[in-house]
Amino acid sequence: MLEDGLSYPVRGDWIGRILIGGVLGFLSVLLLPAFVILGYLVRVLETTVEGAEDPPEFEDWGDLLVKGIIGTVITVAYTFVPVLAYAILVFLVIGTGGAIGGDAGAIVGILGVLLALAFLPVLLLVYYAVPAALTAYAARGEIGAAFDVDLLKPTLLSTDYLVAILMPLVVTFVLWIATGILAITVVGLLLVPFLQFYGQVAVFRMFGAAFSDQSDELDAGSAGSDDAGPVDPTEPAAN
Repeated sequence: MLEDGLSYPVRGDWIGRILIGGVLGFLSVLLLPAFVILGYLVRVLETTVEGAEDPPEFEDWGDLLVKGIIGTVITVAYTFVPVLAYAILVFLVIGTGGAIGGDAGAIVGILGVLLALAFLPVLLLVYYAVPAALTAYAARGEIGAAFDVDLLKPTLLSTDYLVAILMPLVVTFVLWIATGILAITVVGLLLVPFLQFYGQVAVFRMFGAAFSDQSDELDAGSAGSDDAGPVDPTEPAAN
């Protein structure tokens, strides 16, 4: 999977694709290009699930923009809701400790502090779930699929998916080091968005492959596929 992910971004007409992605990375401060990039990454997930070996091209820009906006909504929902709920829990525990006072209040307050320190595992859980949610949306073409527990559970509970999630972490770490080295010079700094786009495409390829390998419900529907009509009960069942 690692070799496939790293070679994936440079398949086909990769120079033009990387150039477009890098330029969009430069312009991401304008927000709309950032949505387009995320939309392209969602399309990478979609085509990976469909079995394509080469990256998709930058085409149908309106669709890329829509996919990017929906992908952002899904990411925010997965990030904001649990983080907010956890923050409220921490403040409630600490506030309760202050209201109780005395030794019991101090113990409750310490518990609140420990909960605050345990915030990192919450972020890791978010990181673990978001790729599967985005891939489910990409595969089905429906935002509701990103929150379909039955569709996500086989993947999220699999050991192979856990390993596949750890691989992109290694790739991201290496890219951080490379980015730091490139940023030392002006020329190198100009190359950073192109390197980052390459890394994003590679990582999303790995996410899509991991989800596709572990989910047996993707054939129920995919983005862009034609809906099958109602089954005629008089027709013989296919063998």
